[in-house]
Amino acid sequence: MKTVHDSVIVDEIPATRRSLRLAVVTETYPPEVNGVASTLAQIVEGLHRRNHALQLVRPRQFDGEAPEQSRFHEVLMRGLPIPRYPGLRMGLPSKGALARMWSLNRPDVVHIATEGPLGWSALQAARRLKLPVSTDFRTNFQAYSRHYGVGWLNKPIMAYLRKFHNLAHCTMVPTDAMRRDLQAYGFQRLHVVSRGVDAQRFDPSRRSAALRAQWGVQDDDLVVACVGRLAPEKNLDLLLTACDAIAQAQPRARLLLVGDGPLRAELQSRCPRAVFAGQRTGDDLAAHYASADLFLFSSVTESFGNVTTEAMASGLPVVAFHSAAAAQLIRPRDNGVTVPLGDPDAFVAAAVALANDPAQRRDIGQRARRSACELGWDAVVARFESVIVSLLAASGAPADALLGRVSAADSLSPWERVGVRANE
Repeated sequence: MKTVHDSVIVDEIPATRRSLRLAVVTETYPPEVNGVASTLAQIVEGLHRRNHALQLVRPRQFDGEAPEQSRFHEVLMRGLPIPRYPGLRMGLPSKGALARMWSLNRPDVVHIATEGPLGWSALQAARRLKLPVSTDFRTNFQAYSRHYGVGWLNKPIMAYLRKFHNLAHCTMVPTDAMRRDLQAYGFQRLHVVSRGVDAQRFDPSRRSAALRAQWGVQDDDLVVACVGRLAPEKNLDLLLTACDAIAQAQPRARLLLVGDGPLRAELQSRCPRAVFAGQRTGDDLAAHYASADLFLFSSVTESFGNVTTEAMASGLPVVAFHSAAAAQLIRPRDNGVTVPLGDPDAFVAAAVALANDPAQRRDIGQRARRSACELGWDAVVARFESVIVSLLAASGAPADALLGRVSAADSLSPWERVGVRANE
């Protein structure tokens, strides 16, 4: 049944056949293309498969968009385009509308995935109604500020983020390293909930000779790939430096850039031989990964970096800094290569070494694929669920009656157990 509150279209949460009534609030969701959107979609879909009653609150992405009705229930809010990212939107302040909606139909928990105006409104509305609140820390906004000429905003940004998340009952972070970093900044009640990868979609078998022919490369030509926003925070100058060094030994090597962003025109001017594939999704994106030979990830601002796991699942050797997902998942010279943060020369040297050694690339890529196949989303969703159940139990709700099957330890993926158990 639908009801209307101010400018909000509401699909009410059904009261039957559910374990938890969970309201999820986010400023971004597919078909928008970014790591936060894709990760959250996996969590939402996984929770739906586990028979939870879900309400997804997000900005309307285009005029006339209708809410989801078949699998879970959506509330579409007003939104505005984000400057320099016209394909993305941010929600507008909506505290009153959300408070009225949740007063009529209370969720068990409100989970807030983003810290924008809509997220802040949801936090305030939930607190007014004394609803348990969980949040995600998914994006290093404080690190991004340095790449947009506003590094002086780092302290106030961190102060806002600390206040935002500490007003919640718990905050989920993707790695144990980030948990330690945020604790040092004064963040409280942090829980590690990592990320998975769809190893059936991202698979070396999707390698396409036809796609490589479109790029103008031959079977034995090296294709160096990078997937992500073409934006200052991705440290793309270093990527180009590494590719220039590779070209000294392999002049036929080609750079493949999958993604879009404010730097695209500049990069096209600087790299006329590079392949600019634009934004790709689904099986098409998977084919682009699998049709490359080497993955270079020069970013140092990631909270996780989904592209790392997607490249590994696709059988690509990855060169990255020892940070975020790469630090947690890559065993150097075994299933990938990591170099110390702050050492760009080591990054370039590692990229050139792998570019010039096809046998090592093959061996590392095969081991990367085996590692990625252990990172299923089911374990990640189960871990998310266990944190929510623990939150309910701490708030006095009868969590055991709602969910008797969740074991926090059993719900972890193999590579996550040690770091998380240390935090419990």
